[in-house]
Amino acid sequence: MRPFFTKDDFLSAKGRLPFSDDVRILGDPVAAGGSSAPSRIVYQPMEGCDGEPDGSPGELTVRRYERFASGGPGIIWFEAVAVLREGRANPRQLMLTGNNIGSFSRLVEDIKETAVKAGRAEPLVIMQATHSGRYSKPDGSPEPLVAFRRSALEKNGAPVTVVTDEYLDRAGEAIVRSAKLAERSGFDGVDVKSCHGYLLSELLSARERDGKYGGAFENRTRLLLGAVSGVRAACGGGFTVATRLNVYDGAEIPGGFGVAPDGSFDPAEPEKLARELARRGVSLINVTMGNPYFNPHVNRPFSQGAYDPPESPLEGVARLLRGAETVKRAAPSVSVVASGFSFLGAAAPNVAAAYAANGSFDLCGFGRAAIAYPDLAADILLGGGMKKEKLCLCCSKCTEIMRKPGGTPGCVVRDAEKYLPIYREFCGEGSK
Repeated sequence: MRPFFTKDDFLSAKGRLPFSDDVRILGDPVAAGGSSAPSRIVYQPMEGCDGEPDGSPGELTVRRYERFASGGPGIIWFEAVAVLREGRANPRQLMLTGNNIGSFSRLVEDIKETAVKAGRAEPLVIMQATHSGRYSKPDGSPEPLVAFRRSALEKNGAPVTVVTDEYLDRAGEAIVRSAKLAERSGFDGVDVKSCHGYLLSELLSARERDGKYGGAFENRTRLLLGAVSGVRAACGGGFTVATRLNVYDGAEIPGGFGVAPDGSFDPAEPEKLARELARRGVSLINVTMGNPYFNPHVNRPFSQGAYDPPESPLEGVARLLRGAETVKRAAPSVSVVASGFSFLGAAAPNVAAAYAANGSFDLCGFGRAAIAYPDLAADILLGGGMKKEKLCLCCSKCTEIMRKPGGTPGCVVRDAEKYLPIYREFCGEGSK
């Protein structure tokens, strides 16, 4: 397991990560479109794969969000919700429709009531609207719907369908339709998801695609920019339009978005896209990188996992934070969420506060850490800091469960009573 970090770890190592002893700035409110988040702490979208067959939230879904709400974040960035059935990542992925809107309305209301009853500020709840594209498994087996053929990602032998321009037109309409349902359900905003190799993210690097969605930058960004414009026009002025955005696909994906010829991060197109998103009314950008199916160390730095990462995890964290800084400089009017803090453990709020104090970005996002430690926000803001005995260990057991058909991921270590039996069921009786 990785060590717990101290201040000295960040003040050394070429000064890559700043550190502040004063974390009070994380308790400041932050604007998000027509709303305001009560603090700078964000719980990132962490999919539980535990919805009902019709896309409604299941029992474990409700439990997860009640735990998040009690923990006191400023924003709960609600997990991936499919906009089309064939774009579901698994048969239990959430999907909001006119037939199940009541279940989502009840959950959003429950989240806000739970927070208030726990003595926390009412969080903003942002719904992530997604199409899984290359990673679609609506019936449990791969049914890839791709923007273009990419040999490096096509090694499992599943038949691949390159979607037509007409299909992408319909996907854009579905995103707007889903956003309108989200607004009716009580969500404070919607994330037009464009990250981690899913359909809209993959289009950003579709240089070899013909037609209006491929080739030039204006074509590759057409679906994302058109969808956010459509959402802005269809929803009320107080409804937040956001995106979780890949700004760097990783050196392992040649020709990827934000990737220079030598594999390093090239900010030119991400900066240009950030400015275009701001111009179309996006007020909240959640910055991420990489592809969790192909190079997970890029978006989820780890020291122990399915393979040995080619770099220090701290290098990966630093790159994620530089990506957020890049977007903030390009689009200063937008509130920017930085990712990558879970690996830093108890030092995460100190690093986040140092960045926030110099205006590098506005909010700090916790993903795996929030699953393991749902009350981390309250401990940071009210309890004197994160407790080492509650920290996420970045052991990847939650991901192991998620990769198994039918698995419903959660923290095997910190929430063992609920998730250790699930881990043993799906990952083997001998699992520890």
